[in-house]
Amino acid sequence: MSSLDATNGAEAPQVSQKTAALYRMVMDQHLCPYGLKSKWLLERQGFDVEDHHLTTREETDAFKQKHDVKTTPQAFIGGERIGGYEALRERLTSYEKSSDKKTYTPVLMIFAISALMALAVSWGLLGDVLAVRTVELFAAFAMTALALQKLQDVERFSTMFLNYDLLAQRKVGYGYVYPFAEVVAGVLMIGGGAAALIGAPIALFIGTIGAISVYKAVYVDKRDLKCACVGGDSNVPLGFVSLTENLVMMAMGIWIPLKAFVF
Repeated sequence: MSSLDATNGAEAPQVSQKTAALYRMVMDQHLCPYGLKSKWLLERQGFDVEDHHLTTREETDAFKQKHDVKTTPQAFIGGERIGGYEALRERLTSYEKSSDKKTYTPVLMIFAISALMALAVSWGLLGDVLAVRTVELFAAFAMTALALQKLQDVERFSTMFLNYDLLAQRKVGYGYVYPFAEVVAGVLMIGGGAAALIGAPIALFIGTIGAISVYKAVYVDKRDLKCACVGGDSNVPLGFVSLTENLVMMAMGIWIPLKAFVF
């Protein structure tokens, strides 16, 4: 069959073979973010979306009761109920959410962004991205960013920290002090000069204790643990990256006084 319209020779519009129905909450005081994400995901996958708005609480409750579901949005493809955003994402993209899967992504992203910040500052202020100061800033930015992650929930951080930190196991209060010490050391080292000299021994102390603790837990005791380095709810495995973080703090704690008084 020709794709040209028989009456005027114009090309007939192409009709999508992929359609989906989406039911989501769109109210004056509440616009469901997962509903928007579900619509966006379906459209990205080439679906024509029949977008049904649930505009009142009564309408939403009636929909849930009819389909025996507890939440909205709900997506349907070919008459089959797929579910909410997470189920839809898993169906269409082969993504599978796992709360137990360990990953280095959070800490690697912090390192990458800290490196970019250090390069930007060095380029803007020093005109030289290869300066020693760039490395110092990278370490200081990374420490500060990691400390901020811990400070989001100090209670959870301190609990995870107790799994492997040797000093915290003897002095539980150290787990609460650690993130504050880390952020103070990082900020002081960003400042440079006399401020960095104050921050250096703090970094050396917490870095040394941390390195010994991680090494013992991972390489001596062979324990499979999660690292508290990016907060108490992370899935970052305790291992080489965690050890490197502490070794960098130790190196900065030694380098800054050496640069000031020796070199």
